[in-house]
Amino acid sequence: MRQPSDQDSAKSDIALMSPNLLWGLLETADRIGAPSDDWFAGTGLSRAQVSDPGVRLPNRPTAIVIDRALRVLPDTIGLDIGRSQHVGNFGLLGLAMTTAATFGEALQIGLRFTPVVGSLMRFVESASESGTVALAGQMTLTYPSIHRFVCEEFFSSCLALARGLVGEGLRPLRIEFSYPAPDYASHYRDVFDCPVAFEQPQNRLVLDAQWLAAPLPTHNPIASRQVLALCEAQMPEGAVPGEVTAAVERLLRAQLPQDPKLAGIAAQLHVSERTLRRQLTGEGTSFHEIHDRLRIDHAYALLRERNLTIASVGAAIGYKDPRDFRRAFKRLTGETPRALRERLSAEIARERR
Repeated sequence: MRQPSDQDSAKSDIALMSPNLLWGLLETADRIGAPSDDWFAGTGLSRAQVSDPGVRLPNRPTAIVIDRALRVLPDTIGLDIGRSQHVGNFGLLGLAMTTAATFGEALQIGLRFTPVVGSLMRFVESASESGTVALAGQMTLTYPSIHRFVCEEFFSSCLALARGLVGEGLRPLRIEFSYPAPDYASHYRDVFDCPVAFEQPQNRLVLDAQWLAAPLPTHNPIASRQVLALCEAQMPEGAVPGEVTAAVERLLRAQLPQDPKLAGIAAQLHVSERTLRRQLTGEGTSFHEIHDRLRIDHAYALLRERNLTIASVGAAIGYKDPRDFRRAFKRLTGETPRALRERLSAEIARERR
């Protein structure tokens, strides 16, 4: 995969990113005496912009700055910045979430209005076993060299926000990351205070579904209507990044066993196939990428259920022939469904000890 170059930053890029993340990196560099003079060269960004909380920065130049910063900052910087966040750091979005009646309602507000605060990653609801709720983290652009940092900062900051809403007692059932365990893996356990697994199919946070009903002591229905209106006003003009993707995801999730095709989904959205392809390309994805991801996501959840056969798992996500399912699963994940099931079983056993 080609690593984005500085020239890419000259291309048109929607300005959605809050400067808070870059500010945290600069503050750390200043505190430990790490060099930062060359971070912004050729990106069109400046240190002055990072100091203005009202500025919104384009994603790709922001990613370039982060890439340069990571070369001189401590390996644990993502976790360290994330764990130090609080509700106030999320601005208008954080305020909107505090006015919700329950944690589940606050969670839906966060999923809906992520573009207001700006992030290089977003949460989407993921398939999970009964009694749990799972959120999968998806990068908003492809930039491999900063992927681990973005995951660390995003997951730790979101967990800090969640604990700020319902209390420090909130403890995920587990958190999963798609990359190998880093040398400082023990730091993950200190930050997240829950079982952490690496080299998983997705980056995911899994919670006991009972947390969704937890009431928020800061609930205010009048303020909620007012601040949600402000959030709506601050959403990017036109189609929200990821809006078409989310619509396709919702339809595909409900129809996975029928193996829906692009033409059928486009018809349900009342657009042509060509228009849907163009819209998804504009959001950095494609129909096949979404379809494959949702299939693997749902298969991953089903494979945790030992009473289901491999063939029935494949059928549940649209593969009539178990051999086609095994081949596709191996191509997309690097391992067979049976091998993943055995690994998941071993991890579940360790969690229960």
